[in-house]
Amino acid sequence: MIDKLKLMLLFVIPKHLLTKLFGKISELKLGYFTHLIIKIFIYIYDINIYEIKEKDITKYYTFNDFFTRSLKQDARIFDNQKSTIILPADGYITQCGNINYYTIVQAKNIFYNLTVLLSGNKYLSNKFINGVFINIYLSPANYHRIHMPCNGILKEMIYVPGKLLSLNKFNINNKPDLFTKNERLICLFNTKFGLMIQILIGSTIVGSIETTWYGTVIPPRSHVIKHWCYTKKDNIFLLKGQEMGKFKLGSTVITIFEKNSILLCNTIKPNIISYVGNIMGYGIPNY
Repeated sequence: MIDKLKLMLLFVIPKHLLTKLFGKISELKLGYFTHLIIKIFIYIYDINIYEIKEKDITKYYTFNDFFTRSLKQDARIFDNQKSTIILPADGYITQCGNINYYTIVQAKNIFYNLTVLLSGNKYLSNKFINGVFINIYLSPANYHRIHMPCNGILKEMIYVPGKLLSLNKFNINNKPDLFTKNERLICLFNTKFGLMIQILIGSTIVGSIETTWYGTVIPPRSHVIKHWCYTKKDNIFLLKGQEMGKFKLGSTVITIFEKNSILLCNTIKPNIISYVGNIMGYGIPNY
């Protein structure tokens, strides 16, 4: 009964309005009140302030300044072996493994379609048939900057409008097609291991999604798909471990590689904690 009620509330709550409201509030400079909210947030989510680059709470003028905080240089270990692919974000791994033709696992006995995830782009989805994927969920407590799993040259960025359903563990395990229904930003890179996609999924309360090369992509929100293509002249080359984007108020990152381009480590499995920079797997060069 409780589970059914949760699913009903998932659709009843005005998620776009709520997200817009929280987005505006989190950008307000409220002085002492902002710092009080940050202190309460730290207490509730048991955030380790010793790994934060700027520990002085008074240096954060808005809640989002703190939420998108940077970490100290030695807070995470980034594996620098040439053959390794690293985890792109802190969080926990909800699912990972091989794509079965076009079918990706969302949760036990719940699946979604690769082509639908890529907004019907059949040409692009064909590149990733039987590929490898990993889903990482970022809770409010997590570090919210997303990094590159390997060196990559940006080829395309696609904004796909959609719903803002919450991506918490309960919804992932009970509501089909969450990722294909939600707003998302698809970033396509060319790497020495073949093509790679990083997809930043929006959800309830996610006020903004940014990339390092474009800045704030969302908001504004749109009802139409937006598509950016990048050429050699743009020369957007990101190094392994380099920051590529960030969330303002939590969500999920889906990383996808082509078939026969990466071998996941046997330690990478659902429901384990993800730390950015740790080894995800080993790349197979595509020469």
